[in-house]
Amino acid sequence: MSPGSSSVILHGTTILTVRSGRRVAMGGDGQVSLGNTVLKASAVKVRRLHEGKVLAGFAGSTADALALFERFETKLSEHGGQLLRAAVELSKDWRTDRYLRRLEAMLLIADREATLVLTGTGDVLEPEEGVAAIGSGGPMALSAARALLRHSTLTPTEVVKAGLEIASEVCVFTNQNIKIEELSDD
Repeated sequence: MSPGSSSVILHGTTILTVRSGRRVAMGGDGQVSLGNTVLKASAVKVRRLHEGKVLAGFAGSTADALALFERFETKLSEHGGQLLRAAVELSKDWRTDRYLRRLEAMLLIADREATLVLTGTGDVLEPEEGVAAIGSGGPMALSAARALLRHSTLTPTEVVKAGLEIASEVCVFTNQNIKIEELSDD
């Protein structure tokens, strides 16, 4: 499969976000893997952007993700913090710029109003039910989070923590060194 193909599973991480109203939490595990070797157990893959008003997490190549974070933050500034507009503009660049097309990463971004998944194939997706996950453990974390939301009264932060812990029990590229960021009306 070619880099940037939507069917490529990006290994080495799990990023999960859960939204309830304007309250949103995003978390990721800390494992960085190269093949079958754990290179680092405490990486931080979720960060705050645009003066702390936007959460962003990545799956895929760390250097590529950092380049995308930088470009995305520039787009946020250019578009006055409008998440969707910045995401669409980054996605256009990602598809058309020769350098960016080679990047192997996915971004999960959120502010108080929206959650979006960005891929190198030009996708800007808004998930259903306010839950999204990327990375090799993404499907497990997503399933766990949806079940927890339907059958509990847990907060978004609690659901993210539990979903990532469940994914870490199933996905060998995900560990329990979890870092979570939250945006709320507080």
